[in-house]
Amino acid sequence: MDDKSQFLTTARRVIAIEARGLDALAAALDGSFSAAIDLILAARGRVIVSGMGKSGHVGRKIAATLASTGTPAQFVHPAEASHGDLGMVTEGDVALVLSNSGETPELADIVAHTRRFGIPLIGVAGRAGSTLLTQADVAILLPRADEACGTGIVPTTSTTMTLALGDALAVALMEHRRFTPDHFRAFHPGGKLGARLLKVADLMHGGETLPLVGEAAPMAEVLVEMSRKGFGVAGVVDAAGRLTGIVTDGDLRRHMDGLLSHRAAEVMTRGPRTIAPGAVAEKAVALMKDRKITSLFVVGDDPDGRPLGILNIHDCLRAGVV
Repeated sequence: MDDKSQFLTTARRVIAIEARGLDALAAALDGSFSAAIDLILAARGRVIVSGMGKSGHVGRKIAATLASTGTPAQFVHPAEASHGDLGMVTEGDVALVLSNSGETPELADIVAHTRRFGIPLIGVAGRAGSTLLTQADVAILLPRADEACGTGIVPTTSTTMTLALGDALAVALMEHRRFTPDHFRAFHPGGKLGARLLKVADLMHGGETLPLVGEAAPMAEVLVEMSRKGFGVAGVVDAAGRLTGIVTDGDLRRHMDGLLSHRAAEVMTRGPRTIAPGAVAEKAVALMKDRKITSLFVVGDDPDGRPLGILNIHDCLRAGVV
């Protein structure tokens, strides 16, 4: 077997071992998981996550996931806790402490601190009867599972199980709190996630920037409005202010002969495609790409059909929506 084949064999073996560990974790979950959720929901403060070494790296991710899904959380390094950061752990908090062995010496001070001040402690460890689990108010025991390294030395399956357990806690809390995409966006205003969750209303142009003309407007007036507002289109509204059509560059070319003798209603394309202000911007981009257009008028759900704004594809692209 050549090296490349061996690499793939090893990778598949590692993933299979860790997958079995996750299956074992799912089967082993019991009332202690629900009790941990209850403790977190009852806390007036934050979830303080702590762990040393690989458990610490996993703990940082768990804290970040909790915080981004509506559960205030913070990671506290156990070594730093022993040198002043214990002041970050207050009586309104709940501690989530991770240790595969349950005997990590660096955790002693933070565990003692929770016991001294009556701070609820959720312990997660892979060894029954360990110090961490016996001290904890809620003890979550990770099932026995082979580490994927083959020697049992390198934390692999155990850290994968701990990470998945943290995700399970976060999602259970999120669902209980009915955490919506709008809430999620509030915690993710930047980057690709934020862009994907932007609403049309966040990017559209409204008010005086809207290029609008009446149905009876002469085409000379339409051309001025299109040029002045800079979107390359003009919306056409009836006497009640409802959007009945749109004048585009294509409409101008089709009526080039005698253009200035026409009125807006005679040149416009009727029944233009529109979008609601509450739609995600990604949907608007997909619609514009599909229709090969660069702008969409934004119309509310009310029966009046009055235009509220206009969205240009370049606004979406600048915001990172593609």
